[in-house]
Amino acid sequence: MEQVNLFENKISQPLAARLRPEDLDEFVGQEHLIGEGKVIRNLIERDQITSMIFWGPPGVGKTTLARIIAKRTRAAFIDFSAVTSGIKEIKQVMQQAEENRKFGEKTILFVDEIHRFNKAQQDAFLPFVEKGSIVLIGATTENPSFEINGALLSRCKVFVLKALTADDLVVLLKRALTDKKGFGDQKIDISEDMLYMIANFANGDARTSLSTLEMVVLNGNVDGSGVTHVTEETLEQCISKRSLLYDKKGEEHYNLISALHKSMRNSDPDAAVYWLARMLEAGEDPLYVARRVLRFASEDIGLADPRAMEIGVAAYQACHFIGMPECTVNLTEAVVYMSMAPKSNSMEKAYMMAAADASKMLAEPVPLNIRNGVTKLMREVGYGAGYKYAHDYEGHITSMQCLPDSLLGREYFVPSENGLEAKYKERLKQIKEWKAAHKDD
Repeated sequence: MEQVNLFENKISQPLAARLRPEDLDEFVGQEHLIGEGKVIRNLIERDQITSMIFWGPPGVGKTTLARIIAKRTRAAFIDFSAVTSGIKEIKQVMQQAEENRKFGEKTILFVDEIHRFNKAQQDAFLPFVEKGSIVLIGATTENPSFEINGALLSRCKVFVLKALTADDLVVLLKRALTDKKGFGDQKIDISEDMLYMIANFANGDARTSLSTLEMVVLNGNVDGSGVTHVTEETLEQCISKRSLLYDKKGEEHYNLISALHKSMRNSDPDAAVYWLARMLEAGEDPLYVARRVLRFASEDIGLADPRAMEIGVAAYQACHFIGMPECTVNLTEAVVYMSMAPKSNSMEKAYMMAAADASKMLAEPVPLNIRNGVTKLMREVGYGAGYKYAHDYEGHITSMQCLPDSLLGREYFVPSENGLEAKYKERLKQIKEWKAAHKDD
């Protein structure tokens, strides 16, 4: 538990702590929440802060934003860790907040990793949140829907904070090099390419990026004129990564994901695993790779092997649950599975053809028979008239028309002969033949 005071010694603090933004103008990222006219900025400027939960990955500004809110709203700020605190500490904090309230002072209680509290600990906050003794701001890297009690969650507004982009992090790193709270009083020779390498290594985490910069500067070579030179060798040693795997403009990033995708499509597991390793060892976000693999499961495999999507979802969840470096083997399993699975692009082609028609025919009316007649007037004008509930018919199928008249007979799903899709092709053929034979029923 930590209460902010005005006499903190910042000289010996880490770079990330010294450069912690003190107002919204210094805050980088989260424009969807704190940009001009956005919801959190409005709440702060109007001093209408209520209890809230910040949900997002590490190092994106959850604690910093809570501190800025406390400063702008002239509230006492108590920093509370769910890792090291229990019911006893919670009661002490609540008593302190009650004393503050008696003297007309608002208390903002920031609880880091709030998902680590058990139900009893979370429930201990409820009465104080309800009567306004505290404004609770919780931070979590886990989905609040699963990790926070419904009673407490219902009294808090959830805001999703996003991982910082490489460009966001480079802005922070450049500020660190010029700000007197950072290295502004020193002459640092470091290229912009190296700053982007640090940003990519940090993987959206501001704290990691600043800590890495501090490490490479402290290990730089100081010449006779007092200039600290950061070399690629020094940077590689500090981040334990091979340099220049990704360039700052992201071209190599897209080259590598393209290589992974096309290797899987060409059923080449060895190449696919190599490109996967190239991306992960360069500091790529494993969740980004998992999303692309999951897309591949439907775009290039589809019903030829429906399990591919299950494997893709499982790989994404594994990456989310355990992170790097443990999730590398989960992604490898998924990538090898995708490479070996039978291929079909029927899903992609079906959607693209339907999308082309939909974009040109946005006003095509839904046939009356499959409209939902929820009111008496709707039913009187024909909504739902002629609808056939398939389960009431033999074989659970009818010849009822579902496409608009202008698209009648259009085919989007054209299954291949690969894998299980051959069975779906035969089944689709039987369905269409039956419907053709019973179209006048």
